[in-house]
Amino acid sequence: MRILLVLMCLIIASCGFSPVYGTLGHDNDFGTESLLAVIDIANIPDREGQFLRNELIDRFYRSNGRPAQPQYRLVVSDLQETLRDLDITERSDSTRGQLRIDAHIALIDLKTQETLLERDLHSASSYNILGSEFATRVSEQNTRENVLNALGQRIETQVTLYLKNTVIH
Repeated sequence: MRILLVLMCLIIASCGFSPVYGTLGHDNDFGTESLLAVIDIANIPDREGQFLRNELIDRFYRSNGRPAQPQYRLVVSDLQETLRDLDITERSDSTRGQLRIDAHIALIDLKTQETLLERDLHSASSYNILGSEFATRVSEQNTRENVLNALGQRIETQVTLYLKNTVIH
């Protein structure tokens, strides 16, 4: 069993994968933080857009703060929110709701004004519809924040993978 485990580790190590986060220790190897630190995040309209932009700022500018001379700009379109009722009872009351947020992102090279990456992304989650309207609103708002956090993570992943594959290789 141990020999099989060692063999699997050797196979995985020799397959050409490189870490997304961190470096391999080479002099010319860039970490994810240095790639994300040169991206300017454009304003996103509305309250949910501000929440998402703050989430992206926290994810992109972990160590050095905002870039003084950005090389790229990340533009996120107006967020489209969809609410749906799920789990309808016999009396036509909903007991679950689903919240979905769609966004279109574009990564733009500031030197050439060329769009390097475009993606349509979404995130969704469900919440309880309770007897109290206040409790339902709190549950819906908590779900909205969770969906925006997940959307921020997806945006970070897409941008990171694109930059790791194009800038470094």
